[in-house]
Amino acid sequence: MTPRSFPVYMLAASLAAVAGCQVDQDPLRTPRAADLQEYYEYEGELALEMSGNVAQVTVVIDRDEYRMGGRVWAMASPYIFLFSSATRTALEDYTGLGGVRVIVRYPDGSLLAQALLERSALNEMTWQRALNIAGHARNQGTDSPGYMRDLIRFGEEHTVFEYNPEHIRLR
Repeated sequence: MTPRSFPVYMLAASLAAVAGCQVDQDPLRTPRAADLQEYYEYEGELALEMSGNVAQVTVVIDRDEYRMGGRVWAMASPYIFLFSSATRTALEDYTGLGGVRVIVRYPDGSLLAQALLERSALNEMTWQRALNIAGHARNQGTDSPGYMRDLIRFGEEHTVFEYNPEHIRLR
């Protein structure tokens, strides 16, 4: 081997090494809004749309139903939908889904709260914790508001969130 042929041999060796490495790359699957409709169940008004690779779940809630729960229920409302088996399954089924944003609005269209859960925000353990906390909040939050506060704390630690200060007075 001559000094001039050394780069040619190195290039050939590199190409052979790369060709020998088979990388398993499944194509990223991004859902259409209609694909996600079956994941989320809600007796009220719910709309799904895609914004890039983020699913936007818009929920319209009755102002009177949440008035009694006050600030705590208003702040927890996006997390009730976000930390659900529906969101987890959608993220598992669609590898190209970058995240899920839940937007909670009143019938007049005004924003109450929203939260974005990015795909990588939770691991297996934190997903279990999220489902557990949200389950307690759904089932016992009316009688024990501490469960709702736990859900809010967890949501604020793991999402990008926004509360409308006109509807939610932050202390």
